[in-house]
Amino acid sequence: MPLSLQKTNSIAEISSLLYNFLPGQAHPRADQRISFQGIANELGLCHFWPGGSKLPAITSLLEKTLENRSDLFCSLILEIIRRGIKYRNSKGDPVNREEIQKLNNLILKVEFKIPELWDSSFLETLISCKPKEIDNKEKKKTNAAEIPKLCKDFLSLEKLSPQERGFAFERFLREFFKAFDLNPRASFRNQGEQIDGSLEFENVTYLMEAKWQSKPVGLEDLLVFYGKVEGKATWSRGIFISMSGFTEDGLTAFSHGRPTNIIAINGQDIYFILEGKMRLDDAIRLKSRRAAETGEILVSVYELAL
Repeated sequence: MPLSLQKTNSIAEISSLLYNFLPGQAHPRADQRISFQGIANELGLCHFWPGGSKLPAITSLLEKTLENRSDLFCSLILEIIRRGIKYRNSKGDPVNREEIQKLNNLILKVEFKIPELWDSSFLETLISCKPKEIDNKEKKKTNAAEIPKLCKDFLSLEKLSPQERGFAFERFLREFFKAFDLNPRASFRNQGEQIDGSLEFENVTYLMEAKWQSKPVGLEDLLVFYGKVEGKATWSRGIFISMSGFTEDGLTAFSHGRPTNIIAINGQDIYFILEGKMRLDDAIRLKSRRAAETGEILVSVYELAL
């Protein structure tokens, strides 16, 4: 029997809350148990884990377990928390008391209660989450006056011819990154290879590739850019920006069998950032973290903002 709308909404909230507790699937050389997929396999729920994009996969796992194996729902949540505590501690991002308390209230909405998670002696061992102080608050506001102009410039790019649009897009991206104090550099050439620019973020240099073409970017272009970044200093990273997006086959093939030091941004991401859904610097930070955890180089700003 399908879940009620209220339970469906609660499961969506639980999925978002648990998102950062574990990777969706572990790196091939890592402990496979420290992942949502690993827990699903151990509990005999592997057929409820569809793979693919992480948030929909977590939601599917929780929904189908609640619908078809409700006797294992609490065990599933407990294992996610148990392994998530260790995983998050290893990343320097410990689980906090407020997260567990919020989770407890959401679990009540699907008509369950897990005593271990309500135990006061357990809750007292968790840190309390305090709002992070923002350094240089005026700077974090991001030259807000520039955003409306950038949004207008961005929308006007589609009206240009392909030849004009290429140069205008590069100029737009420089102003876009400059608005977020990322110290962009214009395109340059190194021994026969073209680099579309670079920027600095949290003391790391990101090389940039930018494309505006009719077809989505595929594996071949990703591998070429990966080779450019790989051939530079070991601390270099890359940002591939494609207004037409990326092929699913290309993204899947690229994420398997190799470590990555690049992230991807599409046109929808830029639009959401200009609309204020997320700051550009936060998007780069979260995309980089996701790539480090799962190997996925493209996770939409929309999904990250959930």
